[in-house]
Amino acid sequence: MSRPVRLGMFLVGALGLGALLVAGLVGLPRFGDYPGPYGDLIAQLAVPQRHMVNTVTAVVFDYRGFDTMGEELLLFAAASSTALLLRETREHDTEDLVAAVRSDAVRAAGGLGAIVTLVVGLDVVAHGFITPGGGFQGGVLLAATFVFLFISTEYRAFARLAPATYAEPVESLGAGGYAVVGLAALVYGLAFLENFIGLGVPGRLSAGGSAILVNWCAGLAVCGGFLVIFGETLQENMAERYGRSTR
Repeated sequence: MSRPVRLGMFLVGALGLGALLVAGLVGLPRFGDYPGPYGDLIAQLAVPQRHMVNTVTAVVFDYRGFDTMGEELLLFAAASSTALLLRETREHDTEDLVAAVRSDAVRAAGGLGAIVTLVVGLDVVAHGFITPGGGFQGGVLLAATFVFLFISTEYRAFARLAPATYAEPVESLGAGGYAVVGLAALVYGLAFLENFIGLGVPGRLSAGGSAILVNWCAGLAVCGGFLVIFGETLQENMAERYGRSTR
């Protein structure tokens, strides 16, 4: 496809998107306007109905769990598309390329930062129904753990610990696991993604029922998806920096 054709297709899409954004902004209610009782109802019902203290996460992974699955699959599609497009332009793998950081202080700080980010990411996912957080936020932090290694150490360390052969199964496991949890509810004669295990005690990590499984699946999908995007983008950058041939 020639450059003028690609540019024309981009302009058509950009104009359409711009028109939709303008229409959406014009139709917004006035600042502070609240036409419905839904927020108040969720705040009152999330704890007695779902045993979830964090009402935002209760909405994301329970009351609105089906919509969230669609958002997760959008990330899956974006990561898959990025991998397909960028891999087609490279003739060789770039895992053997080295861009080492020579400062011992930076390497030590980066390694410590990676450990801290990993622990915080796991904590954010696990406490999603108790404090602000959840699978989406925690998944991004878990992916950032490995990016720390690239920033502070070398590309080869990132490629060794988070290659596509690891990231892609993690992403697929998270996205597929989300749907499997929903289908498991059907086996029990319930609605798709309806809770089918004990809700637990509000305020504890075990509270939330089967939404806990959905939360962790989302964390895996987000972590794996961002690692795929990071990895492919970094490989493309390294190939250009070191003069590897591209098609």
